[in-house]
Amino acid sequence: MLNKLEEVADRFREVEGLLADPAVVKDQSRYRALTKEHADLVDVVNGYEKYCRVKAEIAGSQELLKDPDPDVREMAQAEVAELEAELTELEAQLKLMLLPKDPNDLRNVIIEVRAGTGGDEAALFAGDLFRMYCRYADRQGWKVELLSTAEAEVGGYKEVVALISGKGVFSRLKYESGTHRVQRVPETEAQGRIHTSACTVAVLPEAEDVEVDIDPSDLRIDLFRASGAGGQHVNKTESAVRITHIPTGVVVSCQDEKSQHKNKAKAMKVLQSRLLDALQAEQNAKMAADRKSQVGSGDRSERIRTYNFPQGRCTDHRVGLTLYKLEAIMQGDLDEIIDTLTTHSQAELMAGHDN
Repeated sequence: MLNKLEEVADRFREVEGLLADPAVVKDQSRYRALTKEHADLVDVVNGYEKYCRVKAEIAGSQELLKDPDPDVREMAQAEVAELEAELTELEAQLKLMLLPKDPNDLRNVIIEVRAGTGGDEAALFAGDLFRMYCRYADRQGWKVELLSTAEAEVGGYKEVVALISGKGVFSRLKYESGTHRVQRVPETEAQGRIHTSACTVAVLPEAEDVEVDIDPSDLRIDLFRASGAGGQHVNKTESAVRITHIPTGVVVSCQDEKSQHKNKAKAMKVLQSRLLDALQAEQNAKMAADRKSQVGSGDRSERIRTYNFPQGRCTDHRVGLTLYKLEAIMQGDLDEIIDTLTTHSQAELMAGHDN
């Protein structure tokens, strides 16, 4: 670890020198890249410098353990114990800092919630889940923009797609991909029997235009009339857009806006993110064929969480976490679940890193 930290410190000093070079300042794209790298390294270097200072202080205090005065020795012993505890904590923090960063962590996300098995009750729960994420986003100071909705007749959604933007959105929401199961008594159930339904959630990092090269000739764009509530506009204008990416068969449609151009732009945004997600999943599968992370798999077929309303219980099956505060969770209180998943993932990464 210390060798790696020394390499990071050397690179940090090199980047600082380059940022002061007038020739680099003129090259704006290189300057921006170096500024980002500097920001990524500064916390590690500050942590490493503090680690070195504490280590030097321990060495100084250990010298005092040889002092003939028993009071001085006692004071030095207490200092050594305190400093060694601080050193252990700093070491743990530095190990975390050296873990490979997920390049998507700082991105915005496109979140897709779909009703699965369970009919009307699944659609209602899809609406509840989407509201839960909107409330969590609100707590974090993030912005939610609806991209596409397919509302169910009873309420809730057959499918809802939204862009959530803000600081570090993907790093907090990336473990939400998967199947979410609900156990509760539907409002339409006269006998009071508990039903089990499911929804799937997909969390995709928002793609930038330069990352996914889409050949216009690979697209089939169909225009159609929007369906659902919307007055006269719905029946008269072919403003809804369906885009099919022919090579992959990915289909995206959007009908929420009155403008055909806006619907097309939104549909393209979702298409890019789905294609980027597929591309990254393929790359990750090649890289990690022999060590599939339980938390980070993002497999939408995997049942990741159960929401049991009669017991007020929420269980995340990947980490065995059960919380009896379901009402608060549905109001967007997700930090405890997300923090536990993040810590678990970091521990797995660390174990793999040490091996």
